[in-house]
Amino acid sequence: MRRMLLAFTLLVGLGTASTLAQAPRPVIDVHIHYSQDAWAMLPPPEAIKVLKQAGLKKAFVSSSSDDGTQLLLKEAPDLIVPVLRPYRSRGETGTWTRDPSVIQHVEARLKANTYAGIGEFHAYGADADTPVMRRMVELAKEYRIFLHAHSDADAVERMFKHNPEALVLWAHSGFEPVGKVRAMVTKYETLWADVAHRDDQAPSGKLDPTWRQLFIDFPERFMVGTDTYTPERWHYVVEHASYSRKWLAELPAELADNIAFRNAERLAARTLGQ
Repeated sequence: MRRMLLAFTLLVGLGTASTLAQAPRPVIDVHIHYSQDAWAMLPPPEAIKVLKQAGLKKAFVSSSSDDGTQLLLKEAPDLIVPVLRPYRSRGETGTWTRDPSVIQHVEARLKANTYAGIGEFHAYGADADTPVMRRMVELAKEYRIFLHAHSDADAVERMFKHNPEALVLWAHSGFEPVGKVRAMVTKYETLWADVAHRDDQAPSGKLDPTWRQLFIDFPERFMVGTDTYTPERWHYVVEHASYSRKWLAELPAELADNIAFRNAERLAARTLGQ
C-alpha cells in the first residue's frame, strides 16, 4: 500500500511538473488600442475576453478617444495598464502636434486619471519641436511617465534633447534598420522599443540572427506588441501572442521572459509605482 501511495504521489508530481512545463509563457502586450470604432464590434467584456484568451499578463492600452481605455480599465483593472493617447478622434493623427487645444485635453486627462505613459502618438522629425510636442515631453517629465512614440529616429533624438532623462517607448522600433535601432538604444539608456509589426525580425518564423544578437546585447530594452490600430486587428491578438511565444522560445529562457513580460513590468512599475 505504501509503495502504491508513493507511486501515485510521484505520478501526480510528474503530472504537475509536466503541466507547468507546458504552460504558455506569460506575455505583456504593450501596444493595444481600443479606439471608438471598435467599441460596438467588441464591447468591453468581449475585448477583455480576447486579451485573456491570448494569455496576456497585462496589456498597455491607449485609445482614440481615451474613453476606450477607461472602459477597459474599469472592466479589468488588474489586466489593463492605461496609456493616454493625445487623439480625441482618429482624424488627429497628422494634425495633433500643431493643435494647441491638444495640450488642454491631455492636461485635463492627466489630472483626472492615472496613466503609465502618453501615447502612442505619431511624430516625425521636426514635429517633435512643436510647442505641443514639447509640452508632451514636459508633462511626461512632470508626471514621471513614459512617451510611447511612433516616430523616426530623428524625432526620438529631439525628444531626448528636450529632456535627456525622458522615458521613451519606441513603437515598432521606429521601423528603422536593426543597425539604427542598435545605435539608438546604445546612445539612450532610457529608450525601450516594442517590436510590433517587425516582420524582418522573424522571417519565415525564425528569429533573424542580427535581431537575436541585439536582444542578447540589450536584454532589458525590448517588449512585445500587437498594435490593434483597426478593429479588425483585434482578431490577431491571440494569434500574435502565440507567434511571439514561438520566436521567443528560440532565445535563452531568461532573455525570452524579459522581452515577453519582465521589461514591461519594470516600465509599468517605474511609472505607476507598482
